[in-house]
Amino acid sequence: MAAHRAGRSDKAHDDVGVDLAAVARLLAEDTRADICLALLDGRAWTARELARHAGVAPSTATEHLNLLVNGGLLTEERNGRHRYLRLAGPKAAALIESLAELAPRRPTRPSSLGATGRARALARARLCYDHLAGTLGLAVTDAMVADGLITWEPEPRLTPAGAARLAEHGIALPAARRPPVRSCLDWTERRPHLGGAVGAALCSHALDAGWVTRIGTGRALVLTEPGHQAFRDRFHVPEDRLPS
Repeated sequence: MAAHRAGRSDKAHDDVGVDLAAVARLLAEDTRADICLALLDGRAWTARELARHAGVAPSTATEHLNLLVNGGLLTEERNGRHRYLRLAGPKAAALIESLAELAPRRPTRPSSLGATGRARALARARLCYDHLAGTLGLAVTDAMVADGLITWEPEPRLTPAGAARLAEHGIALPAARRPPVRSCLDWTERRPHLGGAVGAALCSHALDAGWVTRIGTGRALVLTEPGHQAFRDRFHVPEDRLPS
């Protein structure tokens, strides 16, 4: 009987045909996990930049990057001698962000003022691959739901009023075929923020219009005065929800 149960279990596993553990193994190493978190800024990084970020030798970084590319989490582009890497797409980004929400927080040493400042900046406003996250992302999402521009039920979608509002402000949806609205769990706020094509279009417009700007080379953002006014007046984000 035991052999029979074991045989059924093996067959069930074979029928599924999904090696979930292979993806888990890719991220079960600090250097590879740190690289994936860094690439949530949506940009392509060189292998040398990622090695510096992770604090490892270029040769070590190359080994990790090859594993991530072969495992389907990263894609690479060659430009002369340079090798550029980025997340494989929105699905890979959503996986990393979702796992970050489940991951335990690493305590920041009180003496590490730089790390504390970076953590606070990320919590206020940041890029989640190609859309807004953090306090700002949640505030914009909540305001759009309250105004009836997007809805989560019975499924995430952009409403006709939302499409009209975006068109009114010259925000065009990207041509890539992807869901217009997707719920993305925010790892600092522990609630869903706006992803999908609408989230990407809004974020791209905010960067191009100078509503938000990058802080250094990371994915933290700062809300500018024009952005403060735009989100308040055009998307009715309450004053007290906008990060200073």
